[in-house]
Amino acid sequence: MQNPIRTFTRNEWILWIASLALVLISNLTSPDPDLITLAAALIGVTSLVLAAKGSVWAQILMVVFSILYGILSFRFRYWGEMLTYLGMSLPMSVWSAVTWFKNPSESGDKTVKIRSLTCRHVLLLTISCIAATALFSWILWLLDTPNLLFSTISVATSFLAAALTMLRSSYYAAGYAANDLVLIILWVMASMKDPAYLPVVVNFAIFFVNDLYGFFRWKKRELQQA
Repeated sequence: MQNPIRTFTRNEWILWIASLALVLISNLTSPDPDLITLAAALIGVTSLVLAAKGSVWAQILMVVFSILYGILSFRFRYWGEMLTYLGMSLPMSVWSAVTWFKNPSESGDKTVKIRSLTCRHVLLLTISCIAATALFSWILWLLDTPNLLFSTISVATSFLAAALTMLRSSYYAAGYAANDLVLIILWVMASMKDPAYLPVVVNFAIFFVNDLYGFFRWKKRELQQA
């Protein structure tokens, strides 16, 4: 497969380099730098920029990010985040990689073909999201997960984002942006108990900006594709 980084536009180079720089600064200036947090953030940012381009490499990197983030969540006993990313986001990213690879755009630029949502898609997404959220919420309650409300909301937004990614919908990025906001709140709460988690807050703020870029980039591509 073609190296997708070589096809970055000027704006994408600026976004990627600025995001990497902010991640490095926030993590390395932390009183207690953590290698897993840093690696997860660098891989996550790169995945988001590639996702904005519609590159299948984004989903491959998301698999790696899910593993690292699952480990990070385990440390703070955020069982919801651990279960969501290892038990849901990871396998859904694998499936997304398959669907993106099998559905290239007709432009020949090695990007995924965007699909518009139908009423059937919306109905199935709603039903499956409610079912998945209810199941995970019950499991989180049994595990006595900290900040249960926001952890449950995170499950819902993560599921929607991952499912929309599998469906190749431009709204996948809106789902992840919503999830970023929830995760910012969760890790701010964690940072109140342990300031070492402050870089994670900064990381998800950077992810939020990248996801917004991804949403507008996909909507533009969707119009061009139509």
